Amino acid sequence: MKIAAVFPGQGSQSPGMLADLAARYSVVGQTFDEASAVLGYDLWDIAQNGTDEQQRETAITQPLVFAGDLAVWRVWLELGYPQPVVMAGHSLGEYAALTAAESIPIERAIELVQTRAQLMSAAVPTGIGGMAAVIGMDDDKLVELCKANSSAEGVVEAVNFNSPGQVVISGHLTALEKLCELARNEGARKAMMLPVSVPNHSSLMQAAEDELAVKIDASEIQQPVIPVIQNASASVPPDLTALVDSLKKHVVSPVRWTSTVQRMSEFDVEAIVEIGPGKVLTGLTRRIDKSLTAYATENLVLLEKAGAALIKSGEAHVE
Repeated sequence: MKIAAVFPGQGSQSPGMLADLAARYSVVGQTFDEASAVLGYDLWDIAQNGTDEQQRETAITQPLVFAGDLAVWRVWLELGYPQPVVMAGHSLGEYAALTAAESIPIERAIELVQTRAQLMSAAVPTGIGGMAAVIGMDDDKLVELCKANSSAEGVVEAVNFNSPGQVVISGHLTALEKLCELARNEGARKAMMLPVSVPNHSSLMQAAEDELAVKIDASEIQQPVIPVIQNASASVPPDLTALVDSLKKHVVSPVRWTSTVQRMSEFDVEAIVEIGPGKVLTGLTRRIDKSLTAYATENLVLLEKAGAALIKSGEAHVE
């Protein structure tokens, strides 16, 4: 049986994250030390002692989750657990997937993630933009509703297609609040604002994309040793040029997560392991394709349980 590895993004962090893994495996602390050396502050201290509010700051969250993803991946490698035949990362998690697949050196990836976070935080003034979740509405119908109610003065766009009937919209706060009301009137089960101050993946991030693209072009990006399905296209890029182009468009392109998970069937994947803090992607996997077995690895018990189950099932892949 073949497996996929998926890496979570912003929102998977929590105070005290990965503490039990760090106590058992020194590579967790080493990973955070490497990140801290690049960032110029103690990221592990924030992971353990930072408040929810501090950890939700985009400039902090993105490096925090990226380091967490890579730390868990290194534990997975250290334990000799089954290797994936394909990878993907949700939003920020795409950087972790590319780093794990040896496409971007970790030091350079941390620099890119830090720059990405800073640019996204600065792209739209606080109190102007945000995100909202719409649940229980047809995806295409929601996309059309957004298009019909979006303007230069009030941008609202469908940006995260997380699972069928679960879509996140992004844009100006006033437009989002209006769209939530319209969606409820159109039959959505829930439509609620999220505690996010940055309109991620919307066209309002264009300034961030332009500056980040320059940094990406200057980076040492290689062809991944394991295929990575990218968010914007929900496909494995045909070559390195396409991979870099997709990464440069990442902050203004939708996260096509439903299609990403569905695409994994082309690799005969039967199990998906969420590598990193949290278990959001594990839940999404089960909603997208009930035939897939999904594993979380956010703590010692879950990680070792996942590894043992895959080994016992003979799911180690030899290529």
